[in-house]
Amino acid sequence: MDRTRLLTAPAASLTMTVLVAGIALASCQPSVQLKAPDKPIVINLNIKIEREVRIKIEREVEDLLRERKELF
Repeated sequence: MDRTRLLTAPAASLTMTVLVAGIALASCQPSVQLKAPDKPIVINLNIKIEREVRIKIEREVEDLLRERKELF
């Protein structure tokens, strides 16, 4: 009698674990929704403009320093 009890206790525990896991997985069904935004997408390009201006100024300064070495 004790031997039968030892064999069925782990099997019952495993069955219960699988059953609970199955119910949990079945209740969590993922859903994907595609929806267009209400507001238009705005891309800020100020960074690119600042970089272009900065590069142009740096090149002008380099050219000026090459031409007039006596400044420094």
